[in-house]
Amino acid sequence: MDTEYRNSVKLLEMLESKQARIAVIGLGYVGLPLAVTVALRGFSVTGFDIDADKISRLEEERSYIDAVTDEMLNEASRIGSVNWTTDFSGLAKCDVIVICVPTPLTRHREPDLSYVEDTAKVIAQNMLEGTLVVLESTTFPGTTKEVLTPVLASGGLCPGKDFWVAFSPEREDPGNKDYRTHSIPKIVGGDSEISRKLAVSFYSKVVDEVVPVSTTSTAEAVKITENIFRAVNIALVNELKVIYDAMGIDVWEVIDGASTKPFGFMPFYPGPGLGGHCIPIDPFYLTWKAREFGHTTRFIELAGEINVNMPQFVISKLREVLDLKCGKGLSTSRILLVGISYKKNVPDMRESPSVTLMDMMLKSGAEVDFLDPHIDRIPAMREFAHLLGRESVSSVEVGDADYDAILISTDHDAIDYEALIRLNVPIVDTRNAIARRGLPTEMVSKA
Repeated sequence: MDTEYRNSVKLLEMLESKQARIAVIGLGYVGLPLAVTVALRGFSVTGFDIDADKISRLEEERSYIDAVTDEMLNEASRIGSVNWTTDFSGLAKCDVIVICVPTPLTRHREPDLSYVEDTAKVIAQNMLEGTLVVLESTTFPGTTKEVLTPVLASGGLCPGKDFWVAFSPEREDPGNKDYRTHSIPKIVGGDSEISRKLAVSFYSKVVDEVVPVSTTSTAEAVKITENIFRAVNIALVNELKVIYDAMGIDVWEVIDGASTKPFGFMPFYPGPGLGGHCIPIDPFYLTWKAREFGHTTRFIELAGEINVNMPQFVISKLREVLDLKCGKGLSTSRILLVGISYKKNVPDMRESPSVTLMDMMLKSGAEVDFLDPHIDRIPAMREFAHLLGRESVSSVEVGDADYDAILISTDHDAIDYEALIRLNVPIVDTRNAIARRGLPTEMVSKA
């Protein structure tokens, strides 16, 4: 019996009996729900992160993201063996290692794989023979094979013999209460038939449905295609919004009307720009990779250009409203920005267009407050360091303040929109939040 076969049979048996020890590296919006879900399904799990504050909170069974409650952390500890640590030497005790680290863009909008590469180096230094390594971080097709595997092999073990590599893209949707980690179908691709079989065995014990694909590159392409589909369609309705606005047509009414067609139409909705980790970033990963093959992605790049320029349109609309209804310029105005996170009902600041809007208003000389029931203060971000620590105003403070206009950027359900209307100042609504709730729209301009 050769080493590869012996090692794979042993790991497969451990996975089937749930005796395999699982490591999850990166305990953010993807890694923490996965780690907890794996533990709730009866595996022994160790969560690794470089952030000591996160580890301290988890050890106290206090969650820091909405998708995982304190009760879930307590239940995971009760059902399975769960550990949280910053000590990566513990990877030597793990049989499956899942990587859930960020894959941002550089300032030049090129892929930044430094988190993946640094994590792979740490794994290479610690993992033992017979380990399955799975990358979940969204990236361009070829990353697992061309970037991750060579770094893992630098530790001296042989890929396909001593360890196996797979890719299974995360599909988390923060704030979506209809789908959880276990109920979202899991795409799985391996660098060999054995790798795929091992990864399928693991995930089939954790999620309700596993969808195997032929290779890691195919699995990577699946995820990036999903996000490009959304980015392009959002760009389309954003462009239509600008055009219809010039014609005096309400794009929201148009979309509602088109949505009554029972076939051939899928509604997407405009906004002030794209936010979150995936949709604003992932299309550029494919754009970058396509150049290697001598191709351009004109359609994708145009969509990106439209979405990136949406904050400019919103600020233009705000200037117009201030001029017509207040007789003031933006530079001498006080603005209330409603919603600072990128998406309704979540405390997620990643790539939030609201931050871009705030920055643009401040640079124009405006005084800007923000109101967000999910974010007390602006955290450290890769950009906009000068906004760090700005605090959300309270509902009481809003009522007592003298604002010239309100800009609704994120339509959280917890916002008291009737109270905003009672302030009797112009409202620029980028999310159709007022009309959608059947509230008076006399003071509202859509953007």
